Amino acid sequence: MEFEFDVVVVGSGAAGMTAALTAAYRGLSVTLIEKSRLFGGSTARSGGGIWVPNNPVLRDAGVPDSPTMARTYLKAVVGDRVPEAKQRAFLDNGPAMFDYLGARSRYWEFDYDRGYSDYHPEFPGGLAQGRSIEPKVIDGRLLGGDLHKINQPTMSAPKGIAITVSDFHDLNMIARTWAGKKTAMKVGARTALALARGALPLSLGKALAARLWLSLRDAGVPVWLNTPLTELITEGGAVVGIRAEHEGRPVAIKARRGVVLAAGGFEHNLEMRKQYIPGPQSTEWTVGAAENVGEGIVAGQKAGGAVDLMDDAWWGPSVRSPENRPPFFCLAERSQPGAILVNDLGERFVNESAPYVNVVHRMYEQQAAGVGCIPAHFIFDQNFRDRYLFLGNFPKRPLPQAYYDKGIVKQADTLAELAAELGIPADKLTATVERFNVFARAGRDEDFQRGDSAYDRYYGDPTVKPNPTLAPLERGPFYAVEMVPGDLGTKGGLVTDEHSRVLDEQGNPIAGLYAAGNNSAAVMGNDYAGAGATIGPAMVFGYIAANHLADDESGNRA
Repeated sequence: MEFEFDVVVVGSGAAGMTAALTAAYRGLSVTLIEKSRLFGGSTARSGGGIWVPNNPVLRDAGVPDSPTMARTYLKAVVGDRVPEAKQRAFLDNGPAMFDYLGARSRYWEFDYDRGYSDYHPEFPGGLAQGRSIEPKVIDGRLLGGDLHKINQPTMSAPKGIAITVSDFHDLNMIARTWAGKKTAMKVGARTALALARGALPLSLGKALAARLWLSLRDAGVPVWLNTPLTELITEGGAVVGIRAEHEGRPVAIKARRGVVLAAGGFEHNLEMRKQYIPGPQSTEWTVGAAENVGEGIVAGQKAGGAVDLMDDAWWGPSVRSPENRPPFFCLAERSQPGAILVNDLGERFVNESAPYVNVVHRMYEQQAAGVGCIPAHFIFDQNFRDRYLFLGNFPKRPLPQAYYDKGIVKQADTLAELAAELGIPADKLTATVERFNVFARAGRDEDFQRGDSAYDRYYGDPTVKPNPTLAPLERGPFYAVEMVPGDLGTKGGLVTDEHSRVLDEQGNPIAGLYAAGNNSAAVMGNDYAGAGATIGPAMVFGYIAANHLADDESGNRA
């Protein structure tokens, strides 16, 4: 069977849905294909944060940002790893994307996550109060029969409960602060009201995916689920369409203007991980969508596309599940006082509270230098366990036995006994903790400056003075938890220019081929600007691709 549209989009995450929606609003005929029976990809499974400086949500909230500040900050984060033209394209088009889609979609509603710091607020142009936003909670009943088609997050809340990014921050302190207790009551009241009304509130990434999906539905964009890409169709070096399987039948879809690849990274392809990423690898350590095995990247390579950043990912220290489930991606835990991260020598090696991608980079550096660090050992005492949520378990409650049975968690009455359980030098671990405890009592980490950054302090405990990220480890029993280099998805992909066009090895655009999201090499380079710096650029470059295709008024490939 053969079909024809102006634009074909591959992938139903934030990048793909934004590209398809923009193309439709620009008057192009467009179809979106998705290999899974579910839509939303890794976006639906994520926290749903969006990092786009100077967007209208930030402007309305009075955030003191400016284009100059944003350019200065992004340059400080990315450096020369990504061309300046691509950095500028992201920053210049981000606010325009929000204004354009916001004027056309009735589902375009977001909140500012005030206080969620940029990941490097101490860099020039960085903001300690942050630039991250998130979608408002939305009633899943609006999806009707499509509700069951949305990709599920790694940890689903019980029916009727919707927790936002801001809620999550406060709930981590439920045993420590009035803000935590008030937020718990607020969430409880919201849940009770939703149940009384028969509502099905969605938050985080599911809310974003739902809002984009509903907008596509309003715009009349056909979406074909269960339709994996098999190859790109090329003529004379130009991409003119795709071949795919639609519900088990081969189909060809011609694209008069071009194809946008937005099918995610390759995090679930172990062969590709081992080919491109040095060091220990596992597909069990990622929380990315299971469908992300890199076929979009491979298809682009076969069409002549170059790749970059293939050795990197959106990393984060994670704890393996004792069951057949994705790992627990540790956001807040590393900033909470009373815990440290050590290598096989029993020594600290990093600021535990640093942005998660940077912590894992340091884990791999240690491993490459011959120091066992994968897994690393997250060490804490009973005070920590009594005060903070951990692995989704409330304070003071014992950790599930399954973690002990699988050897993921170990426990001992003394540090020396814990070291013996781990097979690391007891004298080194004891000395490391003693040194750290001196710093903690003084409120100043002289080795790794933990707590100096506003980002470090965001998930800290405000009741702990003078440094909310530092407290001594002194009360047994002591715990050790394996932390592996988990990820939200891979960073590497097809090289694209400021118009989202895929480039060949000589830096020339391949006619008719565009890429966005984790199908493309990240505009963030090897670092991470702030919460939502995966989804924000994915949406912006999807928007850029659609506009470039629409601006080619002749119908010829740009």
